[in-house]
Amino acid sequence: MQLPKGANAPVPASSVRVELSWESGPDADATALLLAGGRVRGDGDMVFYNQPAHPSGAVRHEGKRQVPGGGWVDALLVDLARVEAGIDTIAVVASADGGPFGRYRGLHIRVLDAGSGTEIARFDPSDATTETAFVLGELYRRQDAWKFRAVGQGYDTGLAGLATDFGITVEEAPQPPPPPPVSLQKITLTKREPSVSLTKRGATSGAMRVNLNWTAQSAAAPRKGRFPSLGLTRRLDLDLCCMWELRDGRKGMIDPLARSFGAFGEPPYVLLDADDRTGARTEGENLTINLDHGPEFRRLLVLAVIYEGAESFAGLNATATLHPQGGAPIEMFLDECDRPRARTAVIARIDNVDGELVVTREGRYFADEGRKGGKQLADEAYGWGFRWTVGRGK
Repeated sequence: MQLPKGANAPVPASSVRVELSWESGPDADATALLLAGGRVRGDGDMVFYNQPAHPSGAVRHEGKRQVPGGGWVDALLVDLARVEAGIDTIAVVASADGGPFGRYRGLHIRVLDAGSGTEIARFDPSDATTETAFVLGELYRRQDAWKFRAVGQGYDTGLAGLATDFGITVEEAPQPPPPPPVSLQKITLTKREPSVSLTKRGATSGAMRVNLNWTAQSAAAPRKGRFPSLGLTRRLDLDLCCMWELRDGRKGMIDPLARSFGAFGEPPYVLLDADDRTGARTEGENLTINLDHGPEFRRLLVLAVIYEGAESFAGLNATATLHPQGGAPIEMFLDECDRPRARTAVIARIDNVDGELVVTREGRYFADEGRKGGKQLADEAYGWGFRWTVGRGK
């Protein structure tokens, strides 16, 4: 149901997904404020990327994802049945990061039945100009039933100014701020917090190494040994691959099986520097990405492929770690594979979003289907558009 500003609609579902979406523009974030009488009861009533779950479990920040074909979605999951009795309103807020909402195209909010995916309400604000934060809508309780109202109230003071108005304590940075120290604390991307901006963390130049390593016991095992839990019978051979696309339209794939290792100082500015066939090397396999040419990237897709020694990624203890020059390592675990014979794993995306490089953990697994290999199925799932031939790849 399309709502004009100020209109409301009943919410018949007990659990809803609230999606903030936009087609183009700077980065944006979705936040939920749980209100009692128009104000939060404490800082814990704010749910956003740095505080992704409410203590009651009623509201959770699900994270950001790119829509196939373009655009972004940042989602909140609200279990209305678990909202505490003292909370009468849940305000849904959008905050801009990199420019006012007047620069956005296709900005809207949707409320979906979390069970069926059916759209309950939608609001498209049309009067954004200099605002950097918006209360786009609110879920509110009336006589033990829930409704959604399209609000569209903008703020020029960003999320900090909006949050302060609702009673959130915002820590102010010292003025003038000192140069921030380089943090080497490891960042772990998970399903709940799947994305991180390289640009915001200062990783805008130099070499970024992408390392694949694994600790399955097969590397030291006799060749005739068998480990039924892992399906291992021979040496373990994992390959690190990368689909790449530049902003000028050129694209290709780095794949050691095809003897395609890329290049660091020229397109595609990505180089595969090792092919570890045992897992015994401390260094594992490594891609090196030249971030000096970051503005020339459109997108990268990093994959791992099992060629020998295991039937799937289950039990391999594989880990991918990004090492930006001078920045904190970013790690992702390939530990959630439950598909038999899934020998191709999509580890991560790196997307150029209006000049900002964003890393997103994927953790998707593909098993060969008929004549289609896992890499081809990954290509189709992410819309790369390569041409594949049987036995020869793209």
